[in-house]
Amino acid sequence: MTALRIAYASLIDLRTDEAYYWTWSKENVLCFLDHPPMLSWFIRLGTTIFGDTLFGVRFAGILGMLVTQCLLADIARRVTRDVRVVVLALLLPEAAVYYGLLTAKVAPDVAVIPFSVAMMWSLVRLAESGNPRWWLAAGLFGGLSLLSKFTVVMFVPAVIAFMLVPDWRMRWLKSPYPYAAALIALIVFSPVLIWNAQHDWASFRFQLVRATATHEISLRTVGDYIGLQFGLVGFVVLPVVLSGLILTARRGYLGREPVAILLSTAVLVPFLYFLWKSLSLRVGDTWPMFMWPLGFAAAAINVAMLPRERWPAWMIRSTVWWAKTAVVSGIITVALVFLYSVASPWNFFGNADPIGGEAGYEQVAARVQAQLAKTGATWIATTDYRTYAMMRWYFRDTNTPVVQINERGRFLGFADPGMDKIKGHTGLYVAREPDNHSALWSVIPARREPLERVNRVWRGGVMDTYSLEKLEGWTPELNPPADSPLFQWRVLAGDVGLREAA
Repeated sequence: MTALRIAYASLIDLRTDEAYYWTWSKENVLCFLDHPPMLSWFIRLGTTIFGDTLFGVRFAGILGMLVTQCLLADIARRVTRDVRVVVLALLLPEAAVYYGLLTAKVAPDVAVIPFSVAMMWSLVRLAESGNPRWWLAAGLFGGLSLLSKFTVVMFVPAVIAFMLVPDWRMRWLKSPYPYAAALIALIVFSPVLIWNAQHDWASFRFQLVRATATHEISLRTVGDYIGLQFGLVGFVVLPVVLSGLILTARRGYLGREPVAILLSTAVLVPFLYFLWKSLSLRVGDTWPMFMWPLGFAAAAINVAMLPRERWPAWMIRSTVWWAKTAVVSGIITVALVFLYSVASPWNFFGNADPIGGEAGYEQVAARVQAQLAKTGATWIATTDYRTYAMMRWYFRDTNTPVVQINERGRFLGFADPGMDKIKGHTGLYVAREPDNHSALWSVIPARREPLERVNRVWRGGVMDTYSLEKLEGWTPELNPPADSPLFQWRVLAGDVGLREAA
């Protein structure tokens, strides 16, 4: 399965968000508007070793998956001492499409998952040994998790319950170790705090908008959320994991068992929070993905605990059968998704295809290159961060400056893209239609000359159409004031400007 992920990482074109994260790895800043910096460091590690290649960009994510599996297996081993449970803890992630395959694509989750699982592993070691020094390791990994993705704060209720619900609560309330762990996490997280203090707390406000934005109650967004969990975790794996979590929560809270409390709360609290948010907001595809690995560990451990707790024989047999079915059917599904992604000649989903929706940019880049040569343009302008990222990726070896001329709040502290090739020179504007008709152009004093339209085609279907235009008589401002329409950013919760976010 690791070999399959390596093949997938080496064959599938970079997604737009992946290219965007790759651009971060070329900058020397402490944080970014969208996320903390760990993912950019992961990508820089891979590209330092393997160069700016598909595998180089994705290498650290593949490594992170292996680390995560080893930690889950050790959690299962320490709790149950049952080799079959260890094997199940290793195989359940492989049976989930997101973990068995899509972790080969870089996203903040490929950084937060190994660190957050390491934090929970440290607390399992604490429960097993009683050695309070494991709090310090948990604090370190907790800080590294925060440097990876802010949503890891949803594990805080689990850690608090782990500390206070069992009978040992007074021991830890009086001990300096949990407080030292929190201090270590804060110190490790300090680069993000420093950057935000210097930039008007921009990334916290960005995330706050997404967390608090609401729309009218919609069953469609609830259906999207639940459907995505079935699709990315597995149609059989998800029910197996949820049933295991419910039994684990029962075991933990009735018996005051620390590890069961920790694992079940760490998954059920975020799951229910996102379910509540989905009533009025589309939950992002990957937002809940940081939590499910701990669910895999809980589900595996539950298989061993049922006979020890003398549950009915039929229930034990059914649980084992469904766990085996989840692994077999899930791995087959992962293999089929891999084959569809890399070898199939068909497009089953049209414009909604998750692979084709972000493939075929080399066609656009080829026409952009031809127009650069034809018009004498020396730089590329975009008004969309995805197009900006893909142009930077395809022109990474040419030193052609690429500038997203709006949403400059995304690029705080970024290096000079090459203003000596931009100021006073002709540019080439690349925009996905209808973005080329944006109202922003009413405040930009540039002369635009339409050149051509380019289709982005994948497996015979037109996915998008791009407009190429000659741009003259204007130099973009890299650091416009915060009240400028060229500074404002949009978020996944909807079109929300920085002034609304403030």
